[in-house]
This record gives sequence, structure tokens and C-alpha cells, in this order.
Amino acid sequence: MSLAPPSSPPSPRRRQLLQAAALLAAGSALPGCEKAPRTLEGGFAGIDMQRGHALREMLQKGSLPEPSVVRRAQVIIAGGGVAGLAAARSLRLAGVEDFALLELEDQAGGNSRGAMVGGIACPMGAHYLPVPGDDASEVQDLLEELGLRQRVAGRWRYDERHLCHSPQERLYFEGEWQEGLLPVQGVGEATLAQYRRFSERVDALSKAARFTMPMLKAFDGKRPLSPTHQALDALSFGAWLTQEGLDDAHLRWYLDYCCRDDYGAGMARVSAWAGIHYFASRHGFHAPGDAGTDDREGVLTWPEGNGWLTQRLAVPLREGGQLATGTSVLRITEGRHGVEVDALNHASGNVERWQAPRCVVALPVFLAARVVRNPPAFLTETAQRLSWAPWLVANIHIDAPLTDRAGAAPAWDNVLYADANPGGLGYVDAGHQRLDPRPGPTVLTYYQALGDLPDGRQQLATQPWAHWAQAAMQSLAGPHPDLAERATRVDITRYGHAMSIPTPGLLGWLHQPGRYRAPDKRVAVLPTPATARLAFAHSDWSGYSVFEEAFTRGHAAGLVAAG
Repeated sequence: MSLAPPSSPPSPRRRQLLQAAALLAAGSALPGCEKAPRTLEGGFAGIDMQRGHALREMLQKGSLPEPSVVRRAQVIIAGGGVAGLAAARSLRLAGVEDFALLELEDQAGGNSRGAMVGGIACPMGAHYLPVPGDDASEVQDLLEELGLRQRVAGRWRYDERHLCHSPQERLYFEGEWQEGLLPVQGVGEATLAQYRRFSERVDALSKAARFTMPMLKAFDGKRPLSPTHQALDALSFGAWLTQEGLDDAHLRWYLDYCCRDDYGAGMARVSAWAGIHYFASRHGFHAPGDAGTDDREGVLTWPEGNGWLTQRLAVPLREGGQLATGTSVLRITEGRHGVEVDALNHASGNVERWQAPRCVVALPVFLAARVVRNPPAFLTETAQRLSWAPWLVANIHIDAPLTDRAGAAPAWDNVLYADANPGGLGYVDAGHQRLDPRPGPTVLTYYQALGDLPDGRQQLATQPWAHWAQAAMQSLAGPHPDLAERATRVDITRYGHAMSIPTPGLLGWLHQPGRYRAPDKRVAVLPTPATARLAFAHSDWSGYSVFEEAFTRGHAAGLVAAG
């Protein structure tokens, strides 16, 4: 069947329908075949953008409904992402059980949640956790509590079932797959020389200044940044590479990919400190042939990604009646004798007022600045200073293994060199951790960072499901030409403010001496944004979003709130 071209440009609604029709027919047979077209199902999932926008409109109007009920607790936690869940755990460890955690979405976990697509568990956001070093002692304790880490014969050992199975990662480069993500096959000696030079610079900078994960362990809030940190923080990563004479296209592609992967935006927006921190705080950068290239730390991962962790953090809160999901925080008012938190219960439609001596504000900074009445200067200034990257996650269910191009075997993390889809970061295979070796249906989780698109957030909010599903499918059609025949469903998760971007100057601004006080001697080494009765906890206060940052900040804020 053919469609005659319209006599005038199609309306936006008609254009959406045409896009959907084209996508739904993507599984149709090749010329000469008699297969019936496959109907591709799916839609938006995971994030209720309408709920979030309704909250924004209520806050903009300034006239909020009066509460219909008053509830009391010892501590209120506003926000149920990783930081909020960590604060709840910290309270429980301190012996505080009388608290309530209020979360906008129907599932706690923030951008570390999991889902089921076609009966298969898969991530809706963050999908792995590097084995934490000693700087992340709070995260190490959590993993020990969950049975993932235990002392054996005097040494720490991680449960092999939860470490990423081999092969871990591969790159689609020059028409075939290669092991690892750094382009190496067929590149010239000049490229390899620049790989070695960058490796040497990372090593030298690691010795000149302290890079830790979480980053707040490197700064005490009392002294200025080191000269090395200041110099790196002053310019973009791209500008620093140019300054260093590192102009090789393959190296710069890889480093740009790393920035988009961890920070949501490329090296033109991310600071040089963040670009170096990506490597120096963990495993370094190893050029081909370097000692230690094959001795990198392991990665913990699960079919549902970091949702495995957040689900377990949420279980005792659900069982104890302390978790209130589907609840939008509207207003936080700090008084002389306590805190009042007004929140909309979406199930009942009623506004509930929570009263407590203290509150942990584990919300994104831009939202915290809107809901906290008479906000402290450091909160409003930080909200104005930060910028956030929108993200998209496409979970593609396939009913059988895909045809693969030549080269390296299927891996957990599969990246496309110079992905034609703007911000595309490749996909992870939710079935990679299965112990059953027999191939079968699985879910490919495709990631797209939109922090470099000027109108990325607007596109995310307005473009139809078919637009994003089609883009992801087309991106993966190169390495997997039979994807359209195998795919049955595509679920799209949209994050309008997925993570803050560590732009030049942000590190120094966040860590000006004396900007935040540490209200309790137990967290004196962790400068915690706080007032008399509010403790702020979110990865935004680190300037970028990873599990270690959010969890450590939430843990510290929980100690503050516990008194």
C-alpha cells in the first residue's frame, strides 16, 4: 500500500500518526518475502511527566490547597531516589524508625529503577555499580549488608554471580565488533601514541591531586581547591585536550562518549576536572599494551540494573509503612520548633501536612529551591548555577537472538562508534547476567543522553513515542539488520532532569571554603548543606550523578537528621 504525498505539509498530529505507522510496519518482510508485518507495541513508561508538570504548574500559581489531614513523625524525607533511600537506611541504623519518605513516582529509586518488559527484568536508568574503593566506605557497608561483599581468608571478596559476566564490553567500529570501547583495530601509530600520552597525563594528574569516588571525600569544605583542581576546573575538557595537543579523532570520540555516559553531555560542556575525574577516581586510563590494561576493577550489575539495589533499600520501608509513593512534595516550611511538609497524595487527591523536628530534602536542587519556603541563599544560588541533562532510555524486547556482524562476541555493554542518533550511547543486554546459557528472548536497553541538544528537554516532552522508538531502532539496525524482525515492544522512559552536568567552574563554586557547614561531628569530613532543621542530600550537590555520590550524601544527611 502506498500513500500519495499530501498537497500541504501534514499537521503535527498527522505527522505523529505517519511516524507511528511507519514504525509499526518496521517488521514487514523484505522484498520477495511473504511475512506479515509485525506490530510493534510500546509506549512511555516509568516517569509520569504529567504528574511532574502538574506540580510545576501548582507551584507557579503560588496558591496551594490547604491540608486535609495532619500527620507527625520524627523525620520527614522528601524524595525517594538513591539519596533519600540512603538517608532512610542511615536513620534506621541510628535507631530512628519514626520517619516518612515521600516520593513523587509510584516506585522509589529515582534514575536507578528497574522494570519488567515482556516478562524480563531490565533497567530504566543506571545499570551498574563499579566495585567501590575504600573512599566509598558507606557503599561498601551497604554491599556487605546485602551479602554481595564478604571477608574470606582475610580478603574482601564479591559474589561472582553479581559481577558482570564476560565479555563485558565491545565497540561497533568500521563495520564490525571489537573487544573493549577504545577504538584500536586498524588505527594508526599516531592514534596509539595519543592514547599513551593521555594515559601518562591521567597518571601524572592523579599523583598531583586527590581524585576520589565519592568526590566529596577529597574536599573538607574548609580549604580552597588545590592548584591542580583549580586549573582543571577552569576550562572545558575539550579545551584542555586541545591545550594538551590531544587532537586525535578516535581518542576524542572515546572521551566524549565517556563524558556523555557519566555526565549527560559531551566534553565541550563538561569541565576538564570532570573529564579527568572519570578515570582518576576509579581505574585510570590504560592505553593498549599498558600494564594493568586487563586488571581493571569489576562491575556489579543485574538484569534490572541498579534497580536491584534500590528495590532492596525500599523493602524495609514498605514493610514498616514508612514509604509513601505517589506523593508530591508541595511546600517545606522551616520554623523555630520544627518543619512542616505539605504533600499531595495523588491516590486520594488530598493534601497532607507532615510535621517533624527535622527534614531531609533529598530532592533535585531545582525542585528543592521551589518548594522550600524562604530558602537559604546557598540553595537558590546552587539552583541557578546548575544545569541538567535530559535522558532517554529505550527498552527493546526481542523474541530471539539477533544476527550479529563479524568480530567480538555479544557483550553486556555494546557501543556504536559515532552513533548517528544524537547522544546515542549504545545498549546493554538484560539477559547477559543469566546463568542459563541457552539463548532466548531478552531486552536491549538503549541509552540516549540529550544534554548537548539545545532543545533536548522540549523534544523529550513533545515528541511522540514513535519518534524515539524509531530512532533507537534505526540506530541499532546497522549492527543488527534483523532487529525489526525480532523486536516486539519498545518502552520509552524519559528523564527531563536526569542529572546535573559538571560544567567549568562548578567544582570551585560548590566547594568554596565555608559554603556548607557540617552540623554534626560524625559527618565533619562530609560538608553537608544544612540549616538548623533541614539537611540537603542529592547527587546534585556533587555536580554530577552517580550512585556513590547520591548514597554517601544521603547517608550523611540521615546522620544529621538523626541528631
